[in-house]
Amino acid sequence: MEISSSKERLLWAQFDALQMGSGWDEEDIGKPQILVEDVYGDSHPGSVHLNQVSEQVTFGVYEQGGRPGRFHVTDICDGCAQGHDGMNLILASRETICDMVEMHAGFVPWDGMVLSASCDKSTPAHLKAIARVNIPAVFVPGGSMRPGPNQTTSLVAGDISLRQKRKNAITPDEIRDYKLTGCPSVGACTFMGTASTMQCMAEALGLALPGSALVPATMRDLLAMARRAGRTVMMLVKKQIRPSDILTPAAFRNAIVVHSAIGGSTNALLHLPAIAKELGLELDPELFNEINHQIPHIGNVNPSGQHLTESFWFAGGIPRVQQMLEKYLDLDVMTVTGKTLGENLEELRRDHFFERGEGYLHNYGLEVEEVITPVETTKEIGSIAVLKGSLAPEGAVVKYSACEESMRAHTGRAVVFDCEEDAHAAVVEGRINPGEIMVIRYEGPRGSGMPEMLMTTEAIVCDHRLNGKVSLITDGRFSGATRGAAIGHVSPEAAAGGPIAYICTGDILSYDIAARRIDIVGIDGRQCSPEEVEAVLAKRRQEMPLKKRNYKGVLGRYTAMADSAMKGAGY
Repeated sequence: MEISSSKERLLWAQFDALQMGSGWDEEDIGKPQILVEDVYGDSHPGSVHLNQVSEQVTFGVYEQGGRPGRFHVTDICDGCAQGHDGMNLILASRETICDMVEMHAGFVPWDGMVLSASCDKSTPAHLKAIARVNIPAVFVPGGSMRPGPNQTTSLVAGDISLRQKRKNAITPDEIRDYKLTGCPSVGACTFMGTASTMQCMAEALGLALPGSALVPATMRDLLAMARRAGRTVMMLVKKQIRPSDILTPAAFRNAIVVHSAIGGSTNALLHLPAIAKELGLELDPELFNEINHQIPHIGNVNPSGQHLTESFWFAGGIPRVQQMLEKYLDLDVMTVTGKTLGENLEELRRDHFFERGEGYLHNYGLEVEEVITPVETTKEIGSIAVLKGSLAPEGAVVKYSACEESMRAHTGRAVVFDCEEDAHAAVVEGRINPGEIMVIRYEGPRGSGMPEMLMTTEAIVCDHRLNGKVSLITDGRFSGATRGAAIGHVSPEAAAGGPIAYICTGDILSYDIAARRIDIVGIDGRQCSPEEVEAVLAKRRQEMPLKKRNYKGVLGRYTAMADSAMKGAGY
């Protein structure tokens, strides 16, 4: 098998000397060379175990006659960044990690690569890099964390943190007990947040091995998947199957179908378009609406349902969802196995993959249909909606599967904040009233890097006076774990001069998820016609200068260059 670096080696003798000085054997120089990159590091539980995953990948590469080279770019965690300016860096890290993989993949002409990540921004960063570099590649998801006590997740932090800020509302023992049990193992947080969603999207796109998304990170299956990935990339190199052969429009449509069915994170509406853009493809936001009008929401997984991701994997995970939705999917798409989606599902059936998972599920006293609802008994169609109207001419995003029925349409008085910190303080201090619509602006991609508003949404749902009675609208984003009437990605954003920049506290806002509408319907407490509203906004545009934040370094570059949220917020 000819290796990609053959010509370059003849240009400069130091190439071989440098690799051999790094521990390569003389025979390694003539082997297919595979970049093995992960986000291993001590940053959080989703990354700290990935060195073991990559080690197994290298074994698989060696088995098939290749020579792996290991690289690392540690990712960062939304959970550690809550409540302070570190959150502004999180989405920008997606671009930085992607760029670093591109650099590592470009300075040496590798024959193929295997990338591994678990979490919110590193997984889409790796998928973007796979699309951009376009050499034979496999993605290895880092798996799911173990459940907390009583099938809880790390998001118990919302209630704990709110009560910590209120006088005499919590004991030191409650806080300590949570800290000792909130994250009981390595792996991605065990709800269908962005980390879990993007693992699922990697598999649904065909870039990860069948059944690999959300493997419990403490089980042998994760290491077995990693070993197989190393063998698989060597097959892809031999057959010259590239990501561009896999990431077709049909593959993206399949992924959106799966996303709708599992109640995936709203952040996928940032990440899937950004991945597609690397291939010169454009995902129209209306495609998400079209698909979510058709697909049954069958994933009974937190926060849109009852169960956790470990149980979801035991119930069959993404292959089970694909099997149940076969009539909605293109089964002829190519995948990293070198086979079609339809062939992969048939192989899993023959291999007893589903039966083995069911056996584990029975340890919890659960049946498959309790975790993944049969299509014929599903009551809800879709899980995500793109809303448009005078408040968001380009669009806004809501996960209605995690929103109470009573709050899926609402008209209320706006209470406007120019940053999340002020909005969160207003909730903690009891300054928000039932029926009001909180607005947080200047938190979009060009405003502050598009931080997530999880601390504020959790404060709302953990406050019995406000839960189910207050909506939040923002040009920022949300955690995949966000619950309640939370509408994000409002575009154009405030920093770009969108209408959200010119509304004031006391104006009246209205949204209707079923109708896919979000509008400004009143000014200063008085209902107005659309023409009256526009006249007032035009006047305010002359009187209200846009707020500017002057960031430096990586955040300065990101906020200066980022696309609209409705186009993926990349650059």
